[in-house]
Amino acid sequence: MLFSHFKTHLPTPDEALEGRPERPFAVPDRHTVLGNPLLGPYPDGLEIADFGLGCFWGAERKFWQAKGVWTTLVGYQGGHTPHPTYEEVCSGHTGHTEAVRVVYDPAVIPYTALLKLFWESHDPTQGFRQGNDVGTQYRSAIYTHSPAQQQAAEASRDAYRTVLQNSGYTDITTEILPADGTRPFYPAEGYHQQYLDKNPAGYCGIGGTGVSCPVGVAPARD
Repeated sequence: MLFSHFKTHLPTPDEALEGRPERPFAVPDRHTVLGNPLLGPYPDGLEIADFGLGCFWGAERKFWQAKGVWTTLVGYQGGHTPHPTYEEVCSGHTGHTEAVRVVYDPAVIPYTALLKLFWESHDPTQGFRQGNDVGTQYRSAIYTHSPAQQQAAEASRDAYRTVLQNSGYTDITTEILPADGTRPFYPAEGYHQQYLDKNPAGYCGIGGTGVSCPVGVAPARD
């Protein structure tokens, strides 16, 4: 009963698991497809974007295939439990969503193009689920790293909301919040990183609405 409750209810800080002061597992050094470091250091001029759009196995592949993306990694974000494990996140007792961190060159792919890819790669109207995957860890989210990203994300949401509703969808449930000290990104276990490169026939539960998202609706940088 408690597990079922936390499938559709975000825990408060008092309800969340305690967590731990350090990551309890190792993370690989490099991206298996792009060959670049997962945890950095990242070259000057690159920027970071964080997205949650359902099961992070398929979501990560969407981004590493985009020209201008330097590296990607998957993890947990938006919850309360420090350094959670996959099993803890899936229990619903940490408050995190499965997230993809995208390190990209804004001179090659602007943030607005990443937003377009984000919106079109999943259904952002489903609340605590994505397709057959049910749980708070599958919720749609954007965690921003600058006021310009926040502005662009909100503008793209507002523009996409209109075209989705005109196509018969309900309202967007995506949370758009700063990736500040209260929403750190915790890298996931090594076997999750680039999972669909290591397991080409592996599960991918994400799918878009088929509705095109307007792009370039707001500046992506200060």
